[in-house]
Amino acid sequence: MRESQRERWTEADVPVQRRRTAVITGANTGLGFETARVLAARGARVVLACRDLGRAKDAAARIERGPLPPEAAPAEIRAVRLDLASLASVREAADEIGSAYDTIDLLINNAGVMMTPYGRTADGFELQLGVNHLGHFALTGLLLERMLGVPGSRVVTVSSNGHKLGRIDFDDLQSERRYRRMPAYYQSKLANLMFTYDLQRRLAAAGARTESLAAHPGKARTDLTRYLPRWMQFTDLMIEQPFGHNAAMGALATLRAAADPAARGGEYYGPSSRGELRGYPRLVTSTERARDVEAQQRLWRESERLTGVTYPV
Repeated sequence: MRESQRERWTEADVPVQRRRTAVITGANTGLGFETARVLAARGARVVLACRDLGRAKDAAARIERGPLPPEAAPAEIRAVRLDLASLASVREAADEIGSAYDTIDLLINNAGVMMTPYGRTADGFELQLGVNHLGHFALTGLLLERMLGVPGSRVVTVSSNGHKLGRIDFDDLQSERRYRRMPAYYQSKLANLMFTYDLQRRLAAAGARTESLAAHPGKARTDLTRYLPRWMQFTDLMIEQPFGHNAAMGALATLRAAADPAARGGEYYGPSSRGELRGYPRLVTSTERARDVEAQQRLWRESERLTGVTYPV
């Protein structure tokens, strides 16, 4: 059995991260916070890149107060303001992070919104696509030069099992003709996976030391459902209670993609149960639509055009 398929991969399997720098978006709560907590406990320098700087600083303080092993002391945790709904904010955050760190080992594109009412970002993008995909596309492109020469560096993008229901509507990418919150969310999560695969192909072709992987948390108990109508929140809760798991378990797939020495570029990790709703992380599969190279390249070109960010690979 290949090591990356080993059962019951837990926090204890995360190797020591001393002298490594990890940037995590949306790390003040939920999956991002749990990911940051574990990496800090393994000795990493952790950047919490969050929309609300005050909440990010509070999260940093909670991590610093937590039980940290000797290899993590003193914890080095930095809070940076990052609003993925604003390309200006993305550039400011990338400048601040790039000025503070010459190299970055891990970039974890974790932040996201789910099934929001119709809205637009500061740059006019449909909110879910803008935050979940385009904001992270821009941030990754702006930080990637800090990663390319770093052995073992990884970009991990958090997708969703919901990508299986997603389709990229290139004729109405910004939902200007018709907006439906669920298809828009699924589209953004499919875009996350398509970006992961296309980035990995570009990195490999360039001979870069950086790899691109993806993960999904299954049915994790977080505040991501806060934008759902009440009836949908109730339905979601009825599924979550018997079939889901907590944020710490949900973050394990991200941590495995980020830190398992046996993980490889282009891999996708998620929970091990039937339906991938809960359980310890393992390799999972994505849809054929996610692996459509022509569609990936088209999405990449459109993402470059919309964000104005081009990649060094």
